Amino acid sequence: MQTELRQALAALGQAISPEMIATTARLLAPHAPRPQADSCTVFRDLGYGPHARHRMDVFVPTGEVRARPVLLFVHGGGFTMGQKGGPDDVFYNHIGAWAAAQGWVSATMNYRLAPDHAWPAGADDVAMAAQWLQENAHAWCGGAPAVVLMGQSAGAAHVAGCLARWPAERQPRPAAAILLSGLYDLQTLRHSERERLYYGADAGLFAERSSLPGLLDGGWPCLYTVSELDPAEFQQQAAQVVAASMERTGRWPEMLYLSGHNHLSSVQQLGSPQDTVGPLLAEFVRRVASDPR
Repeated sequence: MQTELRQALAALGQAISPEMIATTARLLAPHAPRPQADSCTVFRDLGYGPHARHRMDVFVPTGEVRARPVLLFVHGGGFTMGQKGGPDDVFYNHIGAWAAAQGWVSATMNYRLAPDHAWPAGADDVAMAAQWLQENAHAWCGGAPAVVLMGQSAGAAHVAGCLARWPAERQPRPAAAILLSGLYDLQTLRHSERERLYYGADAGLFAERSSLPGLLDGGWPCLYTVSELDPAEFQQQAAQVVAASMERTGRWPEMLYLSGHNHLSSVQQLGSPQDTVGPLLAEFVRRVASDPR
């Protein structure tokens, strides 16, 4: 990461404030890649379910159709806001451009939001979208797709919830997950109003609504990340993942510490000239999806 960008992000601090959100986007948007017609075809607002928020954009790289992994990205937004973006938005079209540069099909999705749609709506929507891709993406992939889920913040919580609740008998299963700065253990988490709107306020339900035991017991291949400038609760959750993994499996989870990054920059800088995270995520996807590139 360039020294100037590192210093600018550090000056914003750890809190997720309006200034931090706006300034991070202002710093990174000019460098974000955009889908180009000569290298990527975009299918907008495909319906994967009955609700108005059940929509995804699919990005398909040009060239010979072959077996490819499919990356499904789930946005954050504190459980109550956020979107995949429209045709003219920088974020998260840049995810599709970055994935296309790797030779992958990718999708960015919307999901139902709290408070109108509480737990487990977000996790169920991720499962619905993943199943839709597994049933339909063969047209773009040349075979049965290996779907890798990737979520950031609340999106990571929804991906984790999806995998933790995935029925053992449901096939095919997602290949793996990338979980960037997520929330997994409700019993140790310091809850804000955003978490209460989605998970509820009854502490007696936090154990069954926590995704961490299901992630570990299900044997899901997961790559976790935590950013240096993440708020304290996200850093605590990363520590809890390590502790729980050691207790249950006797080994560390696959975890990346993203030096210099804040809660948003790890995703927003993907594919940019200063990208320090994308090559690490790409290596994981190729490994778990058996992509020879």
